Amino acid sequence: MNKIITIDQAMEKIEDGMTIMIGGFMGVGTPEIFIDGMLEKGVKDLTVICNDTGFVDKGLGRLVVAKRLKKVIASHIGTNPETGRQMNSGELEVELVPQGTLAERVRCGGYGLGGFLTATGIGTEVEKDKQKIKVEDKEYILELPLRADIALIRGSVVDKSGNVFYNASTRNFNPIMAMAADLVMVGAKEVVEVGELDPNHVMTPGILVEYIVGGEK
Repeated sequence: MNKIITIDQAMEKIEDGMTIMIGGFMGVGTPEIFIDGMLEKGVKDLTVICNDTGFVDKGLGRLVVAKRLKKVIASHIGTNPETGRQMNSGELEVELVPQGTLAERVRCGGYGLGGFLTATGIGTEVEKDKQKIKVEDKEYILELPLRADIALIRGSVVDKSGNVFYNASTRNFNPIMAMAADLVMVGAKEVVEVGELDPNHVMTPGILVEYIVGGEK
């Protein structure tokens, strides 16, 4: 199977109203090529699962500014004032999740788990409308898994089978999101032949990746 496709072909797989995971941490490790494509296509009403909403001019913050999102599930929005403005005005639904909890919810989605127990958020707004379970006299919140229709990740070096290496902090949420979606597309900085990527450097195995976009060696 040839996994390398054009950005136009990738955009054919993204439709209005989808739930999409987008890797990155304050724009680092975010697949900007897909953000460009979604803006050009005009896709809208998306639910996006992400660590943060980037900046007004970087990362998925550009989708926020263009008002393409219906809902955001993220750990913080402070670097993008437009997200806060839209949230306060009722234009955008925002679900704030503690960062470690967000990572574990995505991981549960990828591993097929029914959820996990955490004390993070007890006694705060985080516990609102959630089931609480007591274990040995200590109370925990039951946090449920997160999955998406599509995960858009960014790889530093990707071989033609879809094996991915992430350089330094670009790794962040990308590997776990690659496990928690029905379809995974990677925006590659560099694409190499199979065998050129050291197996010890593979951080996301190609079996999880359906399509590769970009990457001129």
